[in-house]
Amino acid sequence: MLQQQQLLPILALICCSNTAAWQQQQQQHQSKTPITTSTNRRVALEGMITSTAAATATVFLPNIASVQAQPTEFQNIGTQSPLPAGGGSSGSGSAVDETQFKTLPNGVKIKDFSVGTGSEIVGSNSRVSFQCSGRLLNLNGVVFYNTKNNNPDGFGAIPLTVTLGKGESLPGLDSGLIGMRKNGIRRIIVPAELAYSVYPNLEPKPMSDLDQRALDSVVKNPRRDATILFDVRLERFTS
Repeated sequence: MLQQQQLLPILALICCSNTAAWQQQQQQHQSKTPITTSTNRRVALEGMITSTAAATATVFLPNIASVQAQPTEFQNIGTQSPLPAGGGSSGSGSAVDETQFKTLPNGVKIKDFSVGTGSEIVGSNSRVSFQCSGRLLNLNGVVFYNTKNNNPDGFGAIPLTVTLGKGESLPGLDSGLIGMRKNGIRRIIVPAELAYSVYPNLEPKPMSDLDQRALDSVVKNPRRDATILFDVRLERFTS
């Protein structure tokens, strides 16, 4: 009987020790669990961010290697069309090489990139249809007119059609078109006195308010050279 009474305090002490140890283990487990959970959440979040960044880069950034492998002509698609390299033009300060241009008696300069087909050529009173872009040399070649924007039905750009010598289009452009053949491609530099500075209401007319403001910023500023550069591709004409 005494032995049992002596053992009871020892058993109670052992039970208390085990209980304390168990509680300590539970507290340590609980204190570690949020850290592990937090760590897992952080790892998951970093993974999500990395995946999202990779997906975004795939969607919005071009493949640099493939771009560099493309010819320069394709790399420039969608950017501002560069001016031809070379010296200045007509005091405008723009980089245009005029050494290969032919200068007409009225000061208009022309350069053929493709002579075209057929034996017939545009005359001074011909009715012509052509694709055309116009650029402002004083604004580093900003495009203010392009027939490719005239595509209301989605079936292709509608060419500009005018009759030469009838006061429908700029006199400088008229004279620059004379002598062209069908499918010919020509660059025409028109001095200010034969362009919009004197004839603001003649074709080619800008197709948007933004393009018109760009043109006006040069034409209506006497301190700027209003020389115009046109690139033309003749589609058809009648004499």
